[in-house]
Amino acid sequence: MGRTGQVIPGGHLTMGIVFFYLSLLVLLPLSAFVLYASDMSGQDFIRQVTDYRMVHGYLLSFGCALAAAIINAVFGLLLAWVLVRYDFPGKRLMDGLIDLPFALPTAVAGIALTTLYVETGWLGRFFYQLGIPTAFSAVGITIALVFVGIPFVARSVQPVLKDLDGSLEEAAALLGAGKFLTFRKVILPELITPLVSGFALAFSRGIGEYGSVVFIAGNVPFETEIAPLLIMTKLEQFDYQAAAAVAIVMLAMSLLVLLVLNGYQRYRLQRQGA
Repeated sequence: MGRTGQVIPGGHLTMGIVFFYLSLLVLLPLSAFVLYASDMSGQDFIRQVTDYRMVHGYLLSFGCALAAAIINAVFGLLLAWVLVRYDFPGKRLMDGLIDLPFALPTAVAGIALTTLYVETGWLGRFFYQLGIPTAFSAVGITIALVFVGIPFVARSVQPVLKDLDGSLEEAAALLGAGKFLTFRKVILPELITPLVSGFALAFSRGIGEYGSVVFIAGNVPFETEIAPLLIMTKLEQFDYQAAAAVAIVMLAMSLLVLLVLNGYQRYRLQRQGA
């Protein structure tokens, strides 16, 4: 280790490369939104982003993404628990299938989900019999977001659960704690941080998801139009300023949610360190 305390030499060069690619791949595309929207007056910007159709799109996108992330947090934890704590035939196959939503083209996923959840579909017919419309509704959008988001939670929790010290559970059992109490007091606190990370990733993916949602949503104005679809509609109309304005609002709301979640994670880590 040199006098600068760097393990690997050339730290300034590597940092420069990282910042260059960060600027090229992230900051420049984001700044394009601001550049397009800068030609709009403040009044036009507010009018575009507060249009009732746009506001409905924000609420639908964020509401469905939040519902899907909560569902994924529960079932992603259960999925990771089963894969780590139990041995059964087909375990490796199930473990590999978790990553299928990452590899599957989103349009293919959207068509497959729509086929399954329409009123005459294999799964949709049971929901419709219960009076729950799945395809072309907010329920269908949530189902699509659950499909694409659950790997984030499962893969965030799985390695932490695998590395947990089993002696802590043994000690809790020797002290007379039952399985549920051991899970709530010993295991769950260790999983909160990765669970929040997976929740944040699933929520972020859900907000901007387009391909797998646009088919099952039906895209009915003022009912099932998600915000990314409205952005695409503006782009197809060559209204780049309006598309940029809506994208800026979506970006700001997403960053706010992520900052809150990251702040909570940092608070928990500092508390655990203390």
